[in-house]
Amino acid sequence: MAKKKVIIVGAAGRDFHNFNVVYRNNSDVEVVAFTAAQIPDIDGRVYPAALAGNGYPNGIPIVNESELTSLIKQHNVDEVIFSYSDVTHQHVMHIGSLAMAAGATFSLLSPTKTMIKSTKPVVSICAVRTGCGKSQTTRAVLDALRGMGLKVVSVRHPMPYGNLVEQKVQRFATKEDLDRHHCTIEEMEEYEPHIERKSVIYAGVDYEAILREAEKEADVVLWDGGNNDTPFFKSDMEIVVVDPHRPNHELMYHPGETNFHRADVFVINKVDSADPKNVEIIERNIQKFNPKAVVIKANSRLTLDKPEIIKGKRVLVVEDGPTLTHGEMKIGAGVVAAQRFGAARLVDPRAWTVGTMTKTFEKYPEIGTLLPAMGYGEQQKKDLQETINKVDCDVVVSATPIDLARIVKINKPMVTVGYELEEITSPNLKDLLKKKFGK
Repeated sequence: MAKKKVIIVGAAGRDFHNFNVVYRNNSDVEVVAFTAAQIPDIDGRVYPAALAGNGYPNGIPIVNESELTSLIKQHNVDEVIFSYSDVTHQHVMHIGSLAMAAGATFSLLSPTKTMIKSTKPVVSICAVRTGCGKSQTTRAVLDALRGMGLKVVSVRHPMPYGNLVEQKVQRFATKEDLDRHHCTIEEMEEYEPHIERKSVIYAGVDYEAILREAEKEADVVLWDGGNNDTPFFKSDMEIVVVDPHRPNHELMYHPGETNFHRADVFVINKVDSADPKNVEIIERNIQKFNPKAVVIKANSRLTLDKPEIIKGKRVLVVEDGPTLTHGEMKIGAGVVAAQRFGAARLVDPRAWTVGTMTKTFEKYPEIGTLLPAMGYGEQQKKDLQETINKVDCDVVVSATPIDLARIVKINKPMVTVGYELEEITSPNLKDLLKKKFGK
């Protein structure tokens, strides 16, 4: 019997995980290619034979998503598996329509079919969109569990943009580990806050191998989600963050809506900067579609190192890259901080962008007057630095989760914005975690 031919449509994360868990050891299936989208410069590579297994001595090509139709016809592909996140339901079915028109079946894998079972308790933090506040929620959960005397090891959703074999299992405990693994800005934004708390975080490509390493040093494993993807591990508590700056998005995006229906606990974040009517919209949606979940309301509490230099100044706001690009956020912590502390105006950076930063605005014109901290490679870091330094402004307000000045040299005064979860309702995360995992 001929093998079923499959293409996995992805973005260097969920796609590799789906292959590893479902297809790597499946002798009835041949994965002829991965396609790549969302992240710059991840196509043109090969998923290496060392990770792909015995059935793939030459590895598996990773090609641009624009080649999907021609690949289906060239290889007489039977099935296309959609495997990336933070896209509209309409986008998912646009890809599905292309696949089906070319003659292939179009499918999505159930989260439960791709979840790995841990020998330790697992708490997952996911969201309905990029930029809801997963990271600060993860830190709050981490602090609560450690406060109970539990040793917590976090595992982050994948960001394997370099050498995939070397990135099979990555462990981060110090800032030197960030340099050793040649981390991008996006990776550092996620790992540094854990390191600052003297907490270990894992990531990489092969999440079965990663989980087994994390279990060796953990009482509880914390799944730190990416985009709005579903957890890779079977969780004992699924915490899902929703954003009242984007009401109803919890019902409009894949696979965020899946998270919305699966949640055990909701965190409605950013209540302090949101329109109360938008908070009410989310509450009504929860009551209608997942009324059994516990709801926690929270503020996103800002901390600024030099707030006094913002007042009356022309400000360039730098925000987390993915939040502004495929996350489509129009207002982030940097904007809130600039407005709250009296900036005269926000400076539009588009007149001064260079290289890859210019291309980012061409691809995502809705970003508007904010500057995304793009840094998927060395060239993007250089272009980010040059763009910031060319912009005619008085102050740079950086709301990325890392010390941006450690990565790029900035020729202007800079204010660094931090943000922490501030729960304002009861029960809170600590109460729920103690009830679930306390002795």
